[in-house]
Amino acid sequence: MKKHYATGIETKRRIIATAADLFHKQGVHLTSPDQIIEATGTGKGQFYHYFKSKEGLVHEVLLTHLEMIKTGQSPVSYDINSWEELQDCLLTHVELQKRFDMTRGCPIGTVGNEVTERDELIRQDVNLIFQVIKNKLATFFIREKAKGNLCDDADEERLANFCLATLQGAMMIGKVQRSPEPVELTIRETLKHIEQYVIRRSPRVTQRGRQGSVKQNPKQTKPGERSLRRSAAAGRKKQ
Repeated sequence: MKKHYATGIETKRRIIATAADLFHKQGVHLTSPDQIIEATGTGKGQFYHYFKSKEGLVHEVLLTHLEMIKTGQSPVSYDINSWEELQDCLLTHVELQKRFDMTRGCPIGTVGNEVTERDELIRQDVNLIFQVIKNKLATFFIREKAKGNLCDDADEERLANFCLATLQGAMMIGKVQRSPEPVELTIRETLKHIEQYVIRRSPRVTQRGRQGSVKQNPKQTKPGERSLRRSAAAGRKKQ
């Protein structure tokens, strides 16, 4: 009984993983239950035992994405604790696209782009995932502002929304153009925009020999610039 239960869980997970990949590759509308059944080597009886409808499967796929993001198991980490980690978070998106030769966009955005007025459950799922990502980004900005690293007029939630919206748009353009350049350019400009609100300090030695801090010109430091140069260079070599 336990062995049968374990096998059933594994089968369900295999169907979800296969469906997630097919949705990412060709979209929800072009992916049929028969394609998923064939790709997983399962039968129709098994498929409809775990998922009463295709919409139910899409719902389960999105819930899996959500759980992975919440628990830090997603390919992209949104649990950000430093500016370097913010840069890495943004750059990881384009690196993941490069793995598929820029033929795919964001797996969540791909599903979201197909949502119609009749897909309310799926719309709510996608919206919830984006809300969780936005909240994680906003949490980082809130902490930085509390530390005195962001200007008073910086709106943490707007900055988080800005990062999320520009990145989603950039990934779509990158996919259409089959090029990482628009994504990398957008990331660079996103970091420049955020940089306007950053208060940077550099250590200085006082007359008594103790270290103090002094505000630094934001233009002296460009978050992510070095990483973006490496990413762009790697892309050119590949071409």
